[in-house]
Amino acid sequence: MSKTGYFSHRDCWLHDMGPAHPECAARLDAIEDRLLITGVGDALERRDAPKASMSDLELGHERLHIASIRGLSEMAADNQAIGGPETLMLDTDTAVNGATWNAALRACGAALAATDAVISGEMENAFCAVRPPGHHATRKQAMGFCFFNNVAVAAKYALMRHQLKRVAIVDFDVHHGNGTEDICAGDPHILMVGIFQHPFYPHSGDKNPAANMLNVPVPAYTKGMDIREIVETYWIPRLEEFKPEMIFISAGFDAHREDDMGQLGMVEADYAWITHRVKDIARRFSKGRIVSCLEGGYVMTPLAASVEAHIRVLADL
Repeated sequence: MSKTGYFSHRDCWLHDMGPAHPECAARLDAIEDRLLITGVGDALERRDAPKASMSDLELGHERLHIASIRGLSEMAADNQAIGGPETLMLDTDTAVNGATWNAALRACGAALAATDAVISGEMENAFCAVRPPGHHATRKQAMGFCFFNNVAVAAKYALMRHQLKRVAIVDFDVHHGNGTEDICAGDPHILMVGIFQHPFYPHSGDKNPAANMLNVPVPAYTKGMDIREIVETYWIPRLEEFKPEMIFISAGFDAHREDDMGQLGMVEADYAWITHRVKDIARRFSKGRIVSCLEGGYVMTPLAASVEAHIRVLADL
């Protein structure tokens, strides 16, 4: 059994984008309940996520963007204190409340603390059960439920703070990780491989903008076995060629066939299979080092079951 970390923080429950919003605290409740009922949580090393520092956030984001998120969250808190609206809309589907700033710092801080623990050898790998998610956040824009790009900042952190030479990012969310691409495209020390539904939000990813980006867009209703074939045919050879010293996973589970956020056909066994293949690469080239961060997944039962399947593989359960 490998030693697998589990990073989260109660602040991540307090971020709220409004009634009936799909990206809600119930997502974390569903995951926690599943890990408790199945006993999987007993096998994990639980850690509270610290807050990311400003200097760490600046590895992936412009200072003005960081200040903007803080200011908007403080404004929302002030509004609520005088009986005004509890949330401020940034776009049609992304909003802040008074707790967003701290939650976003914890979400990114979880990825950084997990990176420290895995590189130090305290843990072989880790899963970050956090919200808000991150992979749509660009250098200077919050969008798609995301404020800071947890995985991209952690990848840069591994390179800059720990002097790794090559890290890989694997993204299997139903949506293209446009923010991660914006931050990491052109960096020869990072390889990003992604598979996502297209055409679909955020309406990007159909072209590879840089040599270190491997985007594989797939049409709606693509089944899990077809996605496995794509992973084997495209992802694995590139990862083997790149030989990453660490792997980060943008773990979105909204490509599940029961998740109506998208129209792909993955099931729990597909997530487990992909995790096995990524773990094989990590064991061969990366000393087993993986940090996985929650991205999408909005229907509670398949989300929780898919996270369980993913963690079982990480922890060799």
